[in-house]
Amino acid sequence: MAILIDPPTWPAHGHLWSHVISDTSLEELHAFAQATGVPPRSFEGDHYDVPGERHAELVAAGAVPVGNRELARVLRASGLRFRKRRGERPLGRVVDGLTAVGAPHVLDIVASPHEPLASAGASVVLVTDPSAAMVLVQSVGRSGWAPPGGKRDPGETPRSSAVREVAEETGLHLDPGLLVPVGYERITLAGGHAVAPWVAGDNHIAVFGTRVERRLPVGPRAADVVAAEWVGRPELLARCAAEPWWPLVERYLSGP
Repeated sequence: MAILIDPPTWPAHGHLWSHVISDTSLEELHAFAQATGVPPRSFEGDHYDVPGERHAELVAAGAVPVGNRELARVLRASGLRFRKRRGERPLGRVVDGLTAVGAPHVLDIVASPHEPLASAGASVVLVTDPSAAMVLVQSVGRSGWAPPGGKRDPGETPRSSAVREVAEETGLHLDPGLLVPVGYERITLAGGHAVAPWVAGDNHIAVFGTRVERRLPVGPRAADVVAAEWVGRPELLARCAAEPWWPLVERYLSGP
């Protein structure tokens, strides 16, 4: 196992930047970053961005200097490359991050300004009020609390699915045109591990956000939803901060 660093040749924010990767393990990469004081916010899903001023220091700490092309080749070969579109930001990657999947998988959490893929199999909505309280629901067969959402029905778009799910689970009726793309969860199952409704390969859960003008009463309308509540920030943290999808919620709540 090795930590690799390329030359500081990537310009941004008045600096030249290097990329730091592991050839085998994100855990090894995170441990190196923590030990050398590279901040978590510098993580980009499969590498850390570090300013060129720290290149020699990180090499002295054990990072192996390689060329740009060699680093890219090793990252591709490692299987750790994080796929994303322009404007998207990786927020996390967790092996077997969702117990509900019931099969080996990799969960990627991605912030994205883009409209969700039409093939997204489920939609979730972060519904907040002017005080930044958010609606959470508790469902049969799923431990804990989560934002309202669920599986897309045939003929629905991710937006129409999101609106229907929120109505069924909370009683709130949203305007689909006011839903803002927040990002998505990408659940990738290896070949031979498909477990309905999940298919081998990529499965997407679209995540939208919307801020309502006032806090309306909520209550479940679907038989498989036990409870729906408005939850303020301290309780929201207590209930959800340990969930793998929490970085998307936190990013949305911290936005403009």
